Amino acid sequence: MTVPGRTPLADCEDVAWFRDQAEGARGSAAALTRRIGFSEHRSAEVVLAVTELVTNMRKHAVDGALILRVLRTPAVAGAEVVLLDHGPGMADVPAAVRDGMSTAGTLGIGLGAVRRLADTYDVHSRPGQGTIQMARFWPRPVGAAIMAEPLVGGITRPIGGEQVCGDAWAARTDGGERTHHTQESADDTAPPTWRPAFDWRALTGTDGGASRWADRAAADEPRGRTSPVRSVTPGAGDGVLVMSCDGLGHGPAAALAGRAAVQAFATGTARTPEQAMQEVHRALHGTRGAAVAIARIEPAERRLLFCGVGNITAAVVTGTTRNNLLSHPGIVGHQMRQLRTYEHTLPPLGALVLHSDGLSERWTPADVAGFLHHAPAVVAAGLLRRAGTRRDDASVVIAKGAW
Repeated sequence: MTVPGRTPLADCEDVAWFRDQAEGARGSAAALTRRIGFSEHRSAEVVLAVTELVTNMRKHAVDGALILRVLRTPAVAGAEVVLLDHGPGMADVPAAVRDGMSTAGTLGIGLGAVRRLADTYDVHSRPGQGTIQMARFWPRPVGAAIMAEPLVGGITRPIGGEQVCGDAWAARTDGGERTHHTQESADDTAPPTWRPAFDWRALTGTDGGASRWADRAAADEPRGRTSPVRSVTPGAGDGVLVMSCDGLGHGPAAALAGRAAVQAFATGTARTPEQAMQEVHRALHGTRGAAVAIARIEPAERRLLFCGVGNITAAVVTGTTRNNLLSHPGIVGHQMRQLRTYEHTLPPLGALVLHSDGLSERWTPADVAGFLHHAPAVVAAGLLRRAGTRRDDASVVIAKGAW
């Protein structure tokens, strides 16, 4: 795989959503950063940045929400903050994120200082559509490997009134030998893991390169290939396995199914989507079951293998196209028909999208075109904001940038 190194953004845990009581994120950020070993000074910097972000959101956002979660590797733990809103958006993003620039009524440190305090900062904003921001904080000093942007990122959100989410996602690398993994699940019981990375540079601005992204994708996109594969053989190069799981229903029983699926996937030895699905199927016996989609990405060959059971929506998208991937009826852990794997060609500058039925399927390539040059977590947040229904647990997983 032509992916330079692996970034240890391994495990997403302690995922907390703040909506109407967003100011509670300040105290939670202080407690979280102290618990994972930040110095008093670094913890204070994170709280200051979170306070500025929350203050801006309360002043300008319409239906805003903030996500606070831990990013953990075997060696170090960090904190990530994601904000999404339906507010007026920013007319001039570069000006808004300059140091010393602050809107009236905020702390006065401005988003430029938030960007400086964070080890990674990404923002997407358009007038009339709202803003999405992502900031990651690591204990200082931080290594370059940790700073690298992950190939796979996702967002999970429980249904209103629940504290746990039955949706989960996971990803792991495969090079023909025992591999390291990455995951996000309903709790923090899964073991520490690793994820692949690609060389990504954040872009800002109201367009931020989105038009160049869409134009290049449209010009270079090959004819897609979709066919069932009778004898599935992994390619010669490295691969990335990605799973999306929707535990049936919601609440603790659904979360139990999601945790079991993530644990089986993360610790399994399967190299193909069908083999991984069988491992997850066995692990979900005794639970209420789940809808599951598993993909194997082979960036060097720009090849995608996909196997899905149940109503996980899967698609390969560019700024102008959407190629839906076929899943089959069934409930993983209870009843599955004969599994089928489908092979697809990955378009340049495209992205793999997996999401649960907590999002409507009625989104178009235009809805994500402006996000595709951003980090996977920002793309996931943008699609959740656009298509999330809030009538069920929701999750979005995005893989992009290595082909």
